[in-house]
Amino acid sequence: MAEEGIVSDDAKNAAAKPNPKLTLLPLIALIFYEVSGGPFGVEDSVRAGGGPLLSLLGFLVFPLFWSIPEALVTAELATSFPENGGYVLWISAAFGPFWGFQEGFWKWFSGVMDNALYPVLFLDYLKHSFPIFNRLIARIPALLGITFSLTYLNYRGLHIVGFSAVSLAIFSLCPFLVMAILSIPRIRVKQWLVVDFKKVDWRGYFNSMFWNLNYWDKASTLAGEVENPSKTFPKALLGAVVVVVSSYLIPLLAGTGALNSASSEWTDGYFAEVGMLIGGFWLKWWIQAAAAMSNMGLFEAEMSSDAFQLLGMSEMGMLPAIFASRSKYGTPTVSILCSATGVIFLSWMSFQEILEFLNFLYAIGMLLEFAAFIKLRVKKPDLHRPYKVPFQTFGATMLCLPPALLLVLVMCLASLRTFFVSGCVIIVGVLLYPLLVHAKDRKWAHFDAEQPAEPPLNCPAGHSSASQLHPEDADEASVGLLTDLSPDTEQEPSKLRSEEVLKLE
Repeated sequence: MAEEGIVSDDAKNAAAKPNPKLTLLPLIALIFYEVSGGPFGVEDSVRAGGGPLLSLLGFLVFPLFWSIPEALVTAELATSFPENGGYVLWISAAFGPFWGFQEGFWKWFSGVMDNALYPVLFLDYLKHSFPIFNRLIARIPALLGITFSLTYLNYRGLHIVGFSAVSLAIFSLCPFLVMAILSIPRIRVKQWLVVDFKKVDWRGYFNSMFWNLNYWDKASTLAGEVENPSKTFPKALLGAVVVVVSSYLIPLLAGTGALNSASSEWTDGYFAEVGMLIGGFWLKWWIQAAAAMSNMGLFEAEMSSDAFQLLGMSEMGMLPAIFASRSKYGTPTVSILCSATGVIFLSWMSFQEILEFLNFLYAIGMLLEFAAFIKLRVKKPDLHRPYKVPFQTFGATMLCLPPALLLVLVMCLASLRTFFVSGCVIIVGVLLYPLLVHAKDRKWAHFDAEQPAEPPLNCPAGHSSASQLHPEDADEASVGLLTDLSPDTEQEPSKLRSEEVLKLE
């Protein structure tokens, strides 16, 4: 009996032990992989832009009007709502749980589509050396094997994913640094200025630019797993912006300046050929290996954010409680399996098809996020903001205007098929919300709608869980979505909890 007591105590201690949190460097690496992962996939911007000039200008100008505003908005809202769920919390606080659910569904679906790209990109690089991957008999087993193995790594723990991302980022970027150094004697500046407007594919160009520079907000779904998010998030986003832009411009400057390749040759996987022409076969193989490692990092980062988003929505009572169940490694098992299943079903599509579909859904979600950012500035000026974009409401609105116009442009350039597919996804989201409300009312599934049975494993310092709510506070939380905040009540971020913000009605 004594031995059983000891075993029981050990089990309790193991269960109570908090999972390791993300620190600055792993978070920078994860954001880097959420957004970029290196120059793999930017080759299409040269082809669609009719030459190097528009591609280079795009990666210089687009970050100013798109990446930086999105990163600033993410920094403010992620530190104001430092819980898993990210932008679902922001939208729900501004517009209510219905729109919060729609945002979560759109973003999750576009994230799964985005994740389906990475096994495809991985095989596109390998097929230059192994043409067998052009055949379905080899391609399908390879896609399944990549998805299963990377899903298992994600299951093993977010801190493992974070530190793996640091190593993968270093390995993935090193060959391009070597390529850039080797290309210096061969660079001809005039080759950077080449553009043939007759060959410009504006739809492909804007979709390529948009895809390679978006998803800055995805890391917010991991906010509950970050150590000291109010300070770590702004620093990580700034560091990631610098790394992402540099990882695009340096290889493009080297490849387009040193070679006189036709723009039509710049398709997915062409950087491997650029490496061979500049450095030889050894550099080609290194770039292909780096592409494989990069796509691993991209897959891991995207799946982590998608899975923890579902976990956060479950903790808010938007999804059944089973989506919040964690493995012994602290990872949301059911949410990971759900995201992996979506990846398998979507990976048969082509790169350009997936790209356009996910961009359209992502654009709708981002317009809602910018609207929520402005509305919270107007309606909740006393909201606790550990980091605040250094503009008043008018300046914040002007900050959001250029990226909002870009989002509208990307949506207007979409094909009819994209409008149809995206419309179907939106209809499914609208119908799914009342169905889940009905399931909760009829008790068809268990929902953590009122408050969790136990506090989150990684409750940020100073940010109490719902289980710590005083009964009167819990009653007040059940009345409204977001109570009016006054200066004397808005002293700690703990006053805004997911349970106060999000409740299915």
